Amino acid sequence: MTKPNAKVWFNGALINHEQATVPLLSHGFSRGSAVFEIFGIHPGPDGPVAFRMDQHLERLRNSVDALEMELVQSDDEIIDGVAKTVRANQIGRGLIKILAYWSEEAVIQLVLNSKLDMAIFAIPESHDLVLDAMKTPISACFSKWRKIDPLTVPVGAKACSNYLNGYLARRDANNRGFDTGIMLGTDGFLAEGGTEAVFIVKDGELKTPPLGRVLSSISRKSILEAAPVLGVPVSETMITKEEVINADEIFTAHSGTKVHPVSRFEERDLDAPGPVTMQLVSFFEQILHLKDDRFNHWYQTL
Repeated sequence: MTKPNAKVWFNGALINHEQATVPLLSHGFSRGSAVFEIFGIHPGPDGPVAFRMDQHLERLRNSVDALEMELVQSDDEIIDGVAKTVRANQIGRGLIKILAYWSEEAVIQLVLNSKLDMAIFAIPESHDLVLDAMKTPISACFSKWRKIDPLTVPVGAKACSNYLNGYLARRDANNRGFDTGIMLGTDGFLAEGGTEAVFIVKDGELKTPPLGRVLSSISRKSILEAAPVLGVPVSETMITKEEVINADEIFTAHSGTKVHPVSRFEERDLDAPGPVTMQLVSFFEQILHLKDDRFNHWYQTL
């Protein structure tokens, strides 16, 4: 999905994409000790703008702290790296992915005390990467896999190793003919999808699981902040399996598509997008095209 001759920001310098590698025995690769962030780049009136970059960098630091790791770069240095990567790759609409990881080899050593390396990638929108296709519904099902228990790892952190859990949920759903799998927690209450926050609508009220059991999603946060502006009541609450089954509307949210309506859940067909979901789809289309001044503070010019 990267362009030919793409440039990658690596520890303060721009390098060619093919040079952005790590040893196979690196701790980040062999142990999964890495965290990441991913957020949208949009055309703005004065050049490319980043979607809620401040919130993503705050979560990056929270993830690093939760895993007792340490970054080298300040926020200003990371922002400068993002801007340089966007300009070097001439990205208008696309995604930024930031990876922080241990690249040093570790055959048997489990705990390292060195600071993390960092790489920043700019990925343009393409035929393979279609962003914010909010009117294209998806199918979903309950996964046979449960969400990682919050007492085992910090599930609020955007840690690469946590996504093996999401991979299994998505693989299970795909094997059964669905686009995505929705996981329950080990307690039986709704958690999230493989890479998506999950929302249900019942009697006009928007509901989603509380933090502490799911990723601290910026897309989730954005929906919770935007919905009340439309007069849509929101609730962060424990949601039972039966409530999901009987929901009036279901949609997911992630960096690639802020509001993704579910048209089929298990063997049940749903109105997609339903009335509340459609309100949010239309609203986010305005926000993502910088046509609502109330949300322009979500963007930072690069």
